[in-house]
Amino acid sequence: MLRTPSDIADELLVLHSQGGDRGALAVLIKRWNPRLWRHARRLTDGSDSADDATQEAWIAIIRRIRTLDDPSRFGAWAYRIVTNKCADRTRRLVRERKHHESLNHQAPVSDTKVDETEVGRLRSAMRRLESERRALLGLFYVDGLNVAQIAGVLGVPKGTVKSRLFSAREELKRVLERTSDADDR
Repeated sequence: MLRTPSDIADELLVLHSQGGDRGALAVLIKRWNPRLWRHARRLTDGSDSADDATQEAWIAIIRRIRTLDDPSRFGAWAYRIVTNKCADRTRRLVRERKHHESLNHQAPVSDTKVDETEVGRLRSAMRRLESERRALLGLFYVDGLNVAQIAGVLGVPKGTVKSRLFSAREELKRVLERTSDADDR
């Protein structure tokens, strides 16, 4: 795989961060935080949850950056930490929701306003997908990761990523067709 100047810069920032250079760490955070936040946003139901998960991920990244053996793997490693932090938050929220329901409290229903533009339709359809599928499509189409990089992020074989991408695309297509059919009525 051809490394870009940006990839090389990230690797150098990781190496300097591992050596204790706080300035390099600050630059690394500035470069990667928007991507990691977008990933967290796709995996969670709100920007507050994405903020919290991303912050928790950065704490883990900073604490463990010295354990990263291959600086070229930083992106996949960081995405995986964010994915795990989002899964932790989701599990916590499910437990809390179940606890509240057991106390006869109903969870609030979110009111989603549908934007009628094509981008709005796509965003609306994406919100209807499971968070894992949203994240997978986002990693591929928005963040520009290739199949091998996504396999590293998710810790699964490349063939599994290809299969999951195919399934996610098919489901997105079905959701878009259903919303189109509903709009035609």
